[in-house]
Amino acid sequence: MKLDDDDFSLLGLPKRFALDRTALDERWRALQAEVHPDRFVADGGTAQRMAMQWAARLNEAYSRLKDPLRRAAYLCELAGQAVDPGSRTALPGAFLVQQLQWREQLEDAAEPGEIEVLADMVAAEEKRLLADVALAIDERADFQAAAALVRSGMFIAKFREDVNHRLEAFEA
Repeated sequence: MKLDDDDFSLLGLPKRFALDRTALDERWRALQAEVHPDRFVADGGTAQRMAMQWAARLNEAYSRLKDPLRRAAYLCELAGQAVDPGSRTALPGAFLVQQLQWREQLEDAAEPGEIEVLADMVAAEEKRLLADVALAIDERADFQAAAALVRSGMFIAKFREDVNHRLEAFEA
């Protein structure tokens, strides 16, 4: 292992969007046990600092790979197709209309049940989008399409957070 290995190589996993979460968790735990700084107490400060770097690098890789949207963005970047959420790349008109409709529904919701229905719709759309990302990356190796889907997914994820905040406000 090298600190500058990509996350998949570092964790010994195939470079694919579809990922066995159990295998990821097990591999991360095993590697963390190997590089934990406490194992290097007798080896001195330099060895402990190196172990801390390894532990931090493994945590960074694990965090990125366990999140499907971040994993997809990372795969796009590895393929030379950076996902720049701030870019002026236009999102599909139908997607933008859907976002506006969802925002209106959220603003107009008067009770938690209405927000829960919206949350279910958002979750279904997010699931569909991630299935499309999997096809774009793993089946077609179309990283340009995948990057566009990831940008849309970022909008959906942000909206899901807004929905959750609104639900929490009703519960408070």
